[in-house]
Amino acid sequence: MNWRLIKTPPSTGAWNMAVDEAILEHVQSNEVKPTLRLYSWSPPCLSLGHAQPFKDVDVERLKSRGWEVVRRLTGGRAILHTDELTYSVTGNASDEVLAGGVLESYNRLSKALLYAVQSLSLPVQVQEEKHSTGSQNLNPVCFEVPSSYEITVDGKKLIGSAQARRKEGVLQHGSLPLTGDLTRICDALVFENESARQEAKERLLARATTIESVLGVNISWETAANAVIQGFEKELGIEFEIGELTQSELKRAEELVKEKYRSETWTERN
Repeated sequence: MNWRLIKTPPSTGAWNMAVDEAILEHVQSNEVKPTLRLYSWSPPCLSLGHAQPFKDVDVERLKSRGWEVVRRLTGGRAILHTDELTYSVTGNASDEVLAGGVLESYNRLSKALLYAVQSLSLPVQVQEEKHSTGSQNLNPVCFEVPSSYEITVDGKKLIGSAQARRKEGVLQHGSLPLTGDLTRICDALVFENESARQEAKERLLARATTIESVLGVNISWETAANAVIQGFEKELGIEFEIGELTQSELKRAEELVKEKYRSETWTERN
């Protein structure tokens, strides 16, 4: 299997989400190879799941911190993207790695991610398959509840991922927190009162973690990126060609930024 590998510089939330969708469209039309993209965010950005209500966002608090907000193409709940490595995998549903539906492909990709974090000396496990409960679905914070085949350390979620399938195209992206205070996300979400906000922060720390929290040292973005690349090579048998976005993908991404990802109609719906 020969895939394209792209590393993009720290970018806005709207651009990052537009690029993932532009790659998906070009993969679907067989204009580009299946792609692993590794990236980060600047400034920090709160991303909402596709169907998550915008009323979860405390806009005033978000803006006062200089953070952005964007809505993802994929499902799931809110993530604050900062101090992390983000990956996106884009390919066709017929591709060996992505075939067979959401859980099967999640499982395969989890093996690559597991290899990556184990190579960084993290004592990780893969969350066994389970079904979400209604109460979990009401939770606005992605990292508070591990889903099937997600990576955990001592029961605490380490990598949060989400997948979208559109026609024959598949996009899965996920977040690997490297360092920093995971509870910052609670400062950008609506709570009934400050006591509820504090309780949410405490719950989050009990259920999610970062690489630095586990190892006691800060792993660089580049080190984590190389570990992920190696995981995909060793576990999935993928050979990467280092590439870059095509002019067509870049043009489409800019269109999607303007038409969709910076649009209140898309982002602020409830």
